[in-house]
Amino acid sequence: MSVKEIMSPVETEMGEFENRFRASMKSKVALLDKITHYIIKRKGKQMRPLFIFLTAKMHGEINDKTYDAATLVELLHTATLVHDDVVDDANERRGFFSVNALWKNKIAVLVGDYMLSKVLLLSIENDNPRLLEVVARAVREMSEGELLQIEKARKLDITEEVYYEVIRQKTASLISTCCEAGALSVGRLDEAENMRKFGELVGISFQLKDDIFDYGEPGNIGKPTGLDIRERKMTLPLIHVLNTAPKEVRKELINIVKRHNENPKKVRRAVNLVIEHGGIDYAHKKMLEYKQEALNLLKDIPDSDAKTAIMGLVDYTTNRKK
Repeated sequence: MSVKEIMSPVETEMGEFENRFRASMKSKVALLDKITHYIIKRKGKQMRPLFIFLTAKMHGEINDKTYDAATLVELLHTATLVHDDVVDDANERRGFFSVNALWKNKIAVLVGDYMLSKVLLLSIENDNPRLLEVVARAVREMSEGELLQIEKARKLDITEEVYYEVIRQKTASLISTCCEAGALSVGRLDEAENMRKFGELVGISFQLKDDIFDYGEPGNIGKPTGLDIRERKMTLPLIHVLNTAPKEVRKELINIVKRHNENPKKVRRAVNLVIEHGGIDYAHKKMLEYKQEALNLLKDIPDSDAKTAIMGLVDYTTNRKK
């Protein structure tokens, strides 16, 4: 399914959401208004609100609480991206200049803080304590996941088990929040936990796809080949090879990641070693397992356009080209 087909059951709602989200960013400070307008203009595919609306429609009737949930999650997601660009000293995002590249780090951090404050205020104003709890949990988990990854990257001693814990918190927690919040917004407390788990599994398979991209050809992916190795990020393809390859291969890989991660030839060598020793094949197999586990959780839900679309969205996350 194309993105347009996936969106079709909630196309009207996504349009209405755009207006509400834009309104939620309004400020009396002209500089802030200018920056938030720039952020909205360069937004991506908005997969997270899509997960919320499709989950809600699959389980009931979309209402104001659904729009609130989508707005809160998108504010949170945007705030984390702005802060991440500062932390990573990144000058670009999705082909546009990052906020920190145009307005410097201090302003970027304050803009991210402003968005997080709006998450709190909108939850209180609309009397949504349960929704605030779900979103706050996502903030905690994303922060813990990032710190756990940093801690383990220093020693290069990350196990497969710890890796899954990192991506469950860093990436999957936000998608699981979307699906749980979508169910809660239409009063389906009985489905909230099932949808949280569904979102978590989709989020893990989504991240595994990102890990695999790092070993492709530069023209076909959204980031340069070997970037994760350059940044000493321990992703599943690399972890698998370090756990299973012959001793001399492990030794060479560790040496490159620790001491030669700025050398393009050495990084290319590391990429080739990971591919040769089955790292990509293993990560791809795991990605498909998580995807299937996620789809299995939808089996008992009655068929509908929204269910077909959300299954298409799961397929899209693992088949996308960037």
